[in-house]
Amino acid sequence: MIAPAQRMSAIKPYVFAGLIQRKEEVRAAGVDVIALDIGSPDLPPGDDIVNALVAAARHPNKHGYGGFTGTPAFRKAFADYYSRRFNIELHPEKEVLPLLGSKEGIYHMAFAYLNPGDVALVPDPGYPAYTGGALLAGATPYPMPLLRERGWLPDFDAIPPDVLAKARLMWLNYPNNPTTAVAPLSFLEAAVAFCRRHNILLCHDNPYCDNVYDGYLAPSVLQVAGAKDTAVEFASLSKSHNMAGMRVGVLMGNAEVVKTVGTLKTNADSGPYLGVQEAAIAALTGDQTWRHEAQEAYRERRDLVVQGLRAMGCQVDAPQATIYVWAGIPAGFNTSAEWAEHLLVNKGIVVTPGTAFGEHGEGYVRISLGAPTGRIKQAMDRMTGDVRF
Repeated sequence: MIAPAQRMSAIKPYVFAGLIQRKEEVRAAGVDVIALDIGSPDLPPGDDIVNALVAAARHPNKHGYGGFTGTPAFRKAFADYYSRRFNIELHPEKEVLPLLGSKEGIYHMAFAYLNPGDVALVPDPGYPAYTGGALLAGATPYPMPLLRERGWLPDFDAIPPDVLAKARLMWLNYPNNPTTAVAPLSFLEAAVAFCRRHNILLCHDNPYCDNVYDGYLAPSVLQVAGAKDTAVEFASLSKSHNMAGMRVGVLMGNAEVVKTVGTLKTNADSGPYLGVQEAAIAALTGDQTWRHEAQEAYRERRDLVVQGLRAMGCQVDAPQATIYVWAGIPAGFNTSAEWAEHLLVNKGIVVTPGTAFGEHGEGYVRISLGAPTGRIKQAMDRMTGDVRF
């Protein structure tokens, strides 16, 4: 058997692939499993989106390549959205690049900008792709601890000088996955200034900016004056418009970075399917009433989960954004993994242990709101009482 490339030894199987296998094992034993682990919306996209996709699929001339950099209409739709939403002006040709979901863009960013020996500054706990991309590129991920006492914001001053000397990328993600924390624009201003001072490319992953509650309005790093000099932002329609399976997102900001990643992508893929691009345009320009209704469903689920967890004595804040709840484990359990396994085996509930996102996630679990409201009610009944599956 031919041995895998050495770079494969640097990474483990993706954490959610392991969770899927574990819950399927339990299901095979006859357990009614309620899955609250993966952040995949259970609700459908709006009718405008579906209709645009169907119309494109029925069109005989829309099954060819979608273009390496997407269609002009696609790029303009995202630029116009950022203008409306954040009052940010983006050049559709030079500062907007379509992605097959932001996750692939995160990995492409690592290969485009990290050399062996370089450092990527990554949040811990954080989305595993930030670390995985750096490792596959032969670089070293350096964890920036996100701690409750700091509002889940990293302490830039705690990064050692020798690490800063090698740092090429910094990953930030607010509203945050998994902690659900939000960051004020003043924090993003400080991050831009810090990265400019140390010649670090700031990569802000912002897929949850429209999954917000209680009147909160999430910012964009590109709102910071001069941010385009040193920053880019990733956006996605996966969570905000229930389009996770369509794999559509964008990279925006610094024109040179967009061009460089675009060059890599022309060699790696052929751009999004035209039908998906037209669905994305419909998502950004069509009626948004359905999306507000979907977000209200998430708010109801959030309140159910927070209420149930607090009844168990868990330390938990009601999130202002994202489609998750980040909760401390209850008394009687030593680790996140121990409580997660207890919930799976004894309650038929799958949650993600905090350590799946880094060592500073210990003591917490992430609960996804991407399950039907009735199933979430069932899960809370099982958690808070003697109810089993």
